[in-house]
Amino acid sequence: MTVIFMMQPSKLFKMKKSINKLITLLILLVIFASSCKKDKDPEIAAPTATNIEIGTANNKQAIRGRDFHLNADVIAGDRIKGVEVRILQKTGQNYTANWKFELAWDQYNGIKNTNVHKHFTIPAEAPEGKYDFYFTVYDENGTKLEIKEDFVIIDASSIEVDPKIGRDIFSRNGTMIYYMDTFVEQELIFKKGDEFTAHAQVSDIKGEGVLYTVLIKRKANYFPESIDKLDFSKAIVISKVVHSGLPSASKVSTLKQVNGVYGGESIIVGADKDGNEPVANPINGEKAWESGKYNLVILYKNTTYNMSTYKSIPITIVY
Repeated sequence: MTVIFMMQPSKLFKMKKSINKLITLLILLVIFASSCKKDKDPEIAAPTATNIEIGTANNKQAIRGRDFHLNADVIAGDRIKGVEVRILQKTGQNYTANWKFELAWDQYNGIKNTNVHKHFTIPAEAPEGKYDFYFTVYDENGTKLEIKEDFVIIDASSIEVDPKIGRDIFSRNGTMIYYMDTFVEQELIFKKGDEFTAHAQVSDIKGEGVLYTVLIKRKANYFPESIDKLDFSKAIVISKVVHSGLPSASKVSTLKQVNGVYGGESIIVGADKDGNEPVANPINGEKAWESGKYNLVILYKNTTYNMSTYKSIPITIVY
């Protein structure tokens, strides 16, 4: 038996109308959900940092009572609100005294990107030991960058090598014009064709290491403090000395014996190539000779013990 159900036209119309309303409601819900996703706040950018150096050559250690080097290239998400350093004692470590060290700088506030390059003294009373080193950059948008590194504070008496630059002596065409922070002439001027001799010595070393003397234009805004940061496209090498197997308390200098003749620490202003070894570099491009202010930079690194030092002396070239 077949049963046929008949629906009145008015009821059928009402049902279709209800279905249409439901479909419309579903469409509106999908559009609303999609709109909500689009309306979410964009992710806020936090500060970033590159070229970080915690200690000379980024050795992450400090000698108490001495100068300490910090460097970082910072880019803020919006604008810098503050920069700070904290050195805190580690949990579970033993120290001779409770101690912490905090520094903050507001000179970078309001800047988008900058180079944070600081030198400060680690107090002589700082207990030796292992620490947590924090470098923090605060942003005006409420975010921050916090870098945490293992860090060591030591006493000079406990280090294997303590490289010191000395006997730095400059001559022009054989005449001494500077020696160990004493300027015989108020301004050290070298002209095209002059022979520039730059002597330097490093003491209290042993093992292996490298010593450089280089000329760098000040307008290059490039001030290396370790051999690891040497950029030979900007630096004219006067001399390079490599040593190995030295006993304790040794010295090394830029003066070398080549084919029975002592020298290797001079350059002619205007030369086509520098004194780099084993292959001399052409003096062109960014470091091409020109009149202006230069720095003569002495750089040393003991590669056995990862200890570095440097010294910079201003000179002028008239080309």
